[in-house]
Amino acid sequence: MNVSYEISILISGIICGMILFQTIVVAPSVFKTMNESSAGPFLRSVFPRLFLLILALGILSVFLTNVFGSPSYANIMTSGVTVLCMSICYLIVPATNRSKDEGNKILFGRLHALSVILTMSVLIANLIWIYF
Repeated sequence: MNVSYEISILISGIICGMILFQTIVVAPSVFKTMNESSAGPFLRSVFPRLFLLILALGILSVFLTNVFGSPSYANIMTSGVTVLCMSICYLIVPATNRSKDEGNKILFGRLHALSVILTMSVLIANLIWIYF
């Protein structure tokens, strides 16, 4: 196993850890301990940063796989999926926040569902690519 492959495994592990920590620990804790008027601004601060950090890790993985090569096509695809999905998640944050502020529940629900689906896709891809 080469070093870039091992670093890609580490990056995938960090991405999975960040997503799981956010969804299992942070978000539920926020809703249990804060009222909605406090939770909203906090989550609006956290999620864009989460998306950007995962995006940066995805870009690092793309860089490593392209510069140093990767023995795995699945690794290359996972890096690309991570960058694409996290870019979309980050870019829809303003529209998601605006729809929430305007009380547009249908649009908010769709945008929120899209970000959840994309984030879970990144989680699953980063969990399983090593097996292919």
